[in-house]
Amino acid sequence: MSDTTETMPGWLSPDELEMARASMPILYVEAVPVRVDDSGEVTSIGLLLRIGPDGTVSRTLVSGRVMHHERVRDALLRHLEKDLGPVALPRIPASLQPFTVAEYFPTQGITAFHDPRQHAVSLAYIVPVAGDCRPRQDALDLVWFSPQEASSPLVQNEMPGGHGVLLKQALAHVGCLS
Repeated sequence: MSDTTETMPGWLSPDELEMARASMPILYVEAVPVRVDDSGEVTSIGLLLRIGPDGTVSRTLVSGRVMHHERVRDALLRHLEKDLGPVALPRIPASLQPFTVAEYFPTQGITAFHDPRQHAVSLAYIVPVAGDCRPRQDALDLVWFSPQEASSPLVQNEMPGGHGVLLKQALAHVGCLS
């Protein structure tokens, strides 16, 4: 039992999270931030630049856990603000149907998605953002790519754990890949 007062209801302590990760899938949301033109066509995709615990630099999507008693919509907004800043102005769709559900496993090869820490189920969304994006938290930078650049092998190889596969699925979903 911790001697500290719980100030963020819904969060687990590091030890509790480790136990939960070892015994059940954890729910996540992931967002592919996009810029769209006046007709709604995707013109660019934003990818975060992060440094991993092992010191490797990689490109990732906005992602994070859904807290206990938190709506998916609220979790998505929280993680977009956490990673892109408070004035990113994301436009969350009225219907929260994800473009795909990604299932991450700690064992490689079960699916295209891998997370060595846990079995996780992630609801993935494409979210247009209209404001000024300034990465925060552990993101070093946010780089905007054209759909063609984002689908290139060079960018895809910089995305660990299956995020490159997820990005390609997002691009196909909005008609940017044939």
